[in-house]
Order: sequence, then C-alpha cells, then structure tokens
Amino acid sequence: MGNWALENRDGIAVLTYTRPPRNYLDFASIAELGDLLERVGKESDELKAVMLTGGVDGYFIAHGDLEDLARLGRGEGEDGPPAWHRVTDLVRDIPQPVVAAIDGQAWGAGNELAIACQLRVASQRSHLGNPEVNVGITTGGGGTPRLLRLIGPGLAAEVLLRGRVFKAEEALKVGWVNEVLPTEGFVDAAVAWCRKLVELPTEAVYAAKRVLVQSAELSLDEGLALELAEFKQITGNSPAMAARIKQIAAGG
Repeated sequence: MGNWALENRDGIAVLTYTRPPRNYLDFASIAELGDLLERVGKESDELKAVMLTGGVDGYFIAHGDLEDLARLGRGEGEDGPPAWHRVTDLVRDIPQPVVAAIDGQAWGAGNELAIACQLRVASQRSHLGNPEVNVGITTGGGGTPRLLRLIGPGLAAEVLLRGRVFKAEEALKVGWVNEVLPTEGFVDAAVAWCRKLVELPTEAVYAAKRVLVQSAELSLDEGLALELAEFKQITGNSPAMAARIKQIAAGG
C-alpha cells in the first residue's frame, strides 16, 4: 500500500501524502505520485482540478528522505531524479491546474513540489524554504530556477544562500503563496478555495493553464503568439462562449 491517497471532492482530485512521522518524501512515493497524476490527467472530464496536501499534522512535506538522498550521493538510487522530473512535468502538463495546499512545514523537496504547482495556499502555521545550504548541500529538484522566477533574485538569494525560511504571511506578501487560510479546518478551506477552478468554464481554465505554463518557457513574442492561437481556438470552437464575449463587449 502506498503513501498517497486519492479522493474525489466533487471534481477536485485531492491527493494526500501520509508518511509519519514527518512526511519525508522518498523515491518510491515520488514514483507513486507520478502514477496518480498520470491517472488523474486522463480523467480530466470528471476531475477538473488537483490539490496536493499532507496527511501528517503539521507537515506538507518536511523535505526529501535523507536516506534516499544519501544513496543518490553514493551513486545509487538513480531512479530518483527521473521519477521526480516525471512528477514535475506532469504537474505542468496535465490539463488540470494543480494547487499545493500547505499546512505546516514545506522545506526542501516539499517546497520544490509546491512551487512546481500553478497555485499555492498555506495555513497560518506554515513555513516554506529551501535551507539545504544549512546542511552543506544545494537544491536538486528545481528549487533554484523556480524560486528565482517566483519571488525574484534578491529574495531567492536569501532563501538559497542564507537558508532563510519564510512564514506563511511573509510568503503571501512576496507572492510565494496565493492565499493564507486558517489552520483549523484547513483542508476543507483549501478545497473550498479550489472550488472556483471547478466552477469556471473548464475549457477556458485548461486553455489558460496551457498558455500560463508554456509561456514561462518561451520568449515574449512566442508567448503572445501562443496566447492568440489558444484564444482563437477556444472562441472558434465554442459558440456559447463567442456569444458571451460579444455580450460582454456590448456591455451586457
């Protein structure tokens, strides 16, 4: 039996990671998450958003499993990095937007998974960081380039070079997370926050995600061209949407 559980919360695929005592993320669980994301991505007609969260009190994912990381350092466990890149690629490429719902600690691999998602919500008690430098290593799962793009070079340097950890409210102010929710009843509040992604027109949400994630890897001109192509595609294929756009343009 694996460490991830999948629950359908009225169209939201809630994936919960439970590996006591501190939700360390091991290579086997990374591979398991990849399998679940692939499955969910194929069920995009029914499951219209994805939420990742932790099932151990006070932890999203504390950090990567140190025994697995030590094996990798010895030249063993070479299955780990490909499994990780498969997960982050799926977070990017499946049709549904993916939300990290963080309640507690999200350091190292926990933060790297969170910032690979399109959106992040955190409980009031949460704290995020990539403090690998404190133990004499560096990030290895995308923390540096993604954090740099998300919060800018100055603050990313604070995290990566000085090992600074941000509390939830600090993270909100710099755009690291999108919303801070109460710790009490956090999972239900996070599901409610994700509800908007299900209630909005699915085709539009999926198209917006495609443009968002692909534009991050394109030049401005390429991103503009992609956006226009998606706009033409979605308006041309949806008479109801085209009629609504005309109504809005006319002030209706």
